[in-house]
Amino acid sequence: MIHPQLQQLINLGLLLLLGKYAAHIYLPWEHILLILFATILIEHLMLYVKEKEITFFSFSSLSTAIGVMLMMVTPHVWLTILLIAFGLFQKHFLTWKGEHFFNPSNFALMTGLLFFYDDAHIVLGQLGDSVWLGIVVSLLAASILYRIDRWVIPVSFSVIYLLLQYFFLVKSDPVLIMDTVYYRFYSVSFIVFILFMLTDPKTTPKMHWQQLLFTALIALGATLLDYYNGFRVQHLFMALFASAAMVPLCVHWQDVDQRKILIRMSSAMLLLALSAIIYIEMQPPYYFEMNG
Repeated sequence: MIHPQLQQLINLGLLLLLGKYAAHIYLPWEHILLILFATILIEHLMLYVKEKEITFFSFSSLSTAIGVMLMMVTPHVWLTILLIAFGLFQKHFLTWKGEHFFNPSNFALMTGLLFFYDDAHIVLGQLGDSVWLGIVVSLLAASILYRIDRWVIPVSFSVIYLLLQYFFLVKSDPVLIMDTVYYRFYSVSFIVFILFMLTDPKTTPKMHWQQLLFTALIALGATLLDYYNGFRVQHLFMALFASAAMVPLCVHWQDVDQRKILIRMSSAMLLLALSAIIYIEMQPPYYFEMNG
């Protein structure tokens, strides 16, 4: 049986291929290949700096790169590579007992919004809204989610998110109807976010009750941001960014001897994440049309 990281790379690579020929992936192939090649170099250079040797090929770094390409639009190839490098850097050097705090792809996206807001934008239109592609995405995700025991995350998030959106937003806004919220699930990229980015095994809890709490925090955070600032695509990624900062504390709470250090470190990560979110929310919203 192939390694889960390789399986994830194959799944995302297939989605990139399908998106390129059947949806609205804007990057030309030469830029995609350049980004992937640069990602391999950067990742393995960091591995060598960290371990003083390279003993394996990092499939996960390419998954990070594809995740960024599927979710972000920028006119600058160098910026895409730089943001991926930021995501990989925190994966290797911002860690607790070998586990990183943030999903590398999401960290790269949030870094782009924080430092390059005018040139890097999160979009959920590159994979279109074809039903058949959404089914393909779901089948590919199902093939790995059960294997890595993260199936609770997309199921619980979807249910909690819809409920919170209804009670916080639809009930309080006479103009907004529930169909508007349902329509988000027609976006294939939205499905990819739920099935692939939310379920990263390295940055999500292992126990089912912890996964339920994790998704509840993300759904609540995204809904509150929508309630106070209006719906923006970036709210989903912001909520994941803030919630992920607390996962190591939840997972390693039993380590009594180092708990105080972990509490301080997690609090610092959460404070930095919230500060970044507040700054980004102060920027004007942007709008995209994906016309093929």
